[in-house]
Amino acid sequence: MLDASRARRKPMNDTNERPAPPWRRLVALLYELLVVAAILLVAVMASLLLTHGHLDVHAWWYRIALLVAIEAYFVVSWVRGGQTLGMRAWRLHLRSADGTALDPGRAMLRFALVASPLLLLGLAYVVGPRGGIAAPFVAWTLDLASVAFDWRRRALHDILAGTWVAYRPAA
Repeated sequence: MLDASRARRKPMNDTNERPAPPWRRLVALLYELLVVAAILLVAVMASLLLTHGHLDVHAWWYRIALLVAIEAYFVVSWVRGGQTLGMRAWRLHLRSADGTALDPGRAMLRFALVASPLLLLGLAYVVGPRGGIAAPFVAWTLDLASVAFDWRRRALHDILAGTWVAYRPAA
């Protein structure tokens, strides 16, 4: 058991890895949107089965179930192989700042930081639907702005979580 934990923390730096270009990260994100849509469809179907077709979409447990389903996909993917499906298609790898594989705590922190702008959707009650929908996109734009200035091309959530996205070109 001890050997397995050491293997997970083994540095995964490859001499061929370099910081991921922003355009590759954005295209991988588009792939992820398709995967997340599929996960949400399965979660909604499971919720409908559990409630015998009488699902209250405003129920607190339903919203948490959807969030947990999405979080499980990202955290498990990042911890097990350092890649989600979209990242794998574009040869991107998620690493901790020291080059080792992510532990579950760091992966959950990264997910929480990436997903936190969704809390701004609550502003729709105050500023209207357009402002409420625009607010998370503005927050994500500000989050990604640091990619232009950081030498490892890290977004703010990567800096705070102690991670970086590496690109490994084909050999």
